[in-house]
Amino acid sequence: MKPVTFDDYRERMLRVLVFIQQNLDRELSLEELAGLAHLSPYHFHRIFRGMVGESLKAHIRRIRLERAALRLRSTRDAVTRIALDAGYESHQAFTRAFRAMTGSSPSAFRARHRQPRFSTAPSGVRYAPSDAGGAFTPLEPGGATMQVSIQHLGPWRVAFTRHIGPYDQCAPVWDDFLTRMGAAGLLGAGTKFIGMCHDDPDITPTARTRYDCCVTVDESFEPAGPIGVQTIPEGDYAVTTHHGPYDRLGETYGKLCGEWIPRSGRALRSAPCLEAYLNSPESTEPAELLTDIYMPLEST
Repeated sequence: MKPVTFDDYRERMLRVLVFIQQNLDRELSLEELAGLAHLSPYHFHRIFRGMVGESLKAHIRRIRLERAALRLRSTRDAVTRIALDAGYESHQAFTRAFRAMTGSSPSAFRARHRQPRFSTAPSGVRYAPSDAGGAFTPLEPGGATMQVSIQHLGPWRVAFTRHIGPYDQCAPVWDDFLTRMGAAGLLGAGTKFIGMCHDDPDITPTARTRYDCCVTVDESFEPAGPIGVQTIPEGDYAVTTHHGPYDRLGETYGKLCGEWIPRSGRALRSAPCLEAYLNSPESTEPAELLTDIYMPLEST
């Protein structure tokens, strides 16, 4: 497989940014934009956020509001019409969003003929009627250098039970699962405790996100009741360790996908990310928790 370079990733994101600016008047689906980038929707969103510095939804909303500000300043179009074109169903919702971005209501902004003063655009991309994203500057790695290793893992046979809902509400499912597995004598010294994340909570409604609580088992294990069995396929993974509370895992995912992956020469594989929990939240302070993140890679 031909190595995927940083310039390849930059060109893919620029292609998406151009398309967004040229198609602001219609629905822009995650699947369509991910297809333009030749990435799975699951991984595209993380890479977009990491390279552009904002979520896809926030980016589209900001660009539409910037276009609305230009129209307010340079046309006599009705505010309601501008609000609808920006994707807002009511004048009130548009006014709240516009005020949050510019510090002024639409009508006051128009009356004073103000030069737009917008909120931060991390990657420098602004609405430009004739340009369509050429100013894109991918975010540079910040802070300490991320320590990442590439490991060939699996196959891992795991017992699992599924949680559907917000990731931060999976603790009771883990408790019940581990109680059952412990009572059956299936939690030994070499057991791995793994979370399998099927959905990105930034793009899937939290009530529908799927997460599997998993522990490694041998071939003698037989599924029963709410506990099933599956095999995590063999493959290459980019592995890094997250230090700290689980509610900040998203920051490490962002750095891995948006900063390290595009510069690694590797392409992402369409498979769930894995989290291996190296210590227990029941006996460890949140700041001391250690979690290995496994990001699936295409084979070379």
